[in-house]
Amino acid sequence: MNIVIIIPAYNEEAHIEKCLTSLVNQSYSAKHILVVDDGSTDKTPDILSSLCSTYENLTYASRGKSFSHEPGSKIVEAFNFGLSSLTSSYDILCKFDADLIFPNHYLETLRKAFEANSKLGMFAGFCSIENNGVWQIEKLTNPDHIRGALKSYRQNCFRDIGGLTSAMGWDTIDEMKARYYRWEVETDKTLVVKHLKPTGLHYSKCLPIVFGISLFRMRYSFALAFLTCFKMALNKNELDFFYKAMLAYLKSNSRKNSFLINEKEGDFIRKYRWRKIKQRLF
Repeated sequence: MNIVIIIPAYNEEAHIEKCLTSLVNQSYSAKHILVVDDGSTDKTPDILSSLCSTYENLTYASRGKSFSHEPGSKIVEAFNFGLSSLTSSYDILCKFDADLIFPNHYLETLRKAFEANSKLGMFAGFCSIENNGVWQIEKLTNPDHIRGALKSYRQNCFRDIGGLTSAMGWDTIDEMKARYYRWEVETDKTLVVKHLKPTGLHYSKCLPIVFGISLFRMRYSFALAFLTCFKMALNKNELDFFYKAMLAYLKSNSRKNSFLINEKEGDFIRKYRWRKIKQRLF
């Protein structure tokens, strides 16, 4: 089973070598690891050049200066740039972040999961962050959600969902579309990856606004958006996040923001979310 990995990277000189070293030393090797340098201004390109001369299955492509700064869009556009220049065939396509350290059995576990279940469309482990010297699993989302940093797709699933949406919320849209097209989405709590940077570190000021807008664009109802924003605020311990996100959601309709999914997909997402909420409550 051929695994291809695309890693968008921007100014990752502090982390990129650790990330790539953990991937090239896996117990099951990826066929191709492609890093997309998204216009880095630090030593990231130099590090990539050195590593790529050492490992045969590792290459990098330079995208030049990136003009997108919106959370979600920037990283997806870099990923899509890499995808368009990809020449390797694959059975499994991975989109990983550049600030992760993978356990050496990660790809082997991933391969076995896809081989064991022909209906499995997406699979991943969990991100952990360091807190006072102890690595703890990040708990910003539900355990059945695959973090944007750790995406992997069966080829046919990736085709069915139409690739990745270049907007905030892409990492929810992809797995909801996968479920809509009857693919299974699975996470493995025993498969823990070290996440070297806190999620959303560079987007802390605008994140509540784009988060609220993204819920509208994914056709969340008011009640569902209310609960989602409130939960996120609690997870972040930032009550202000709730107010800003909900205000952005409410203003989205008057600004005529376009939807990211069609009506049938939106109906599926709302029903799925409510079903999960009821399961957790009862």
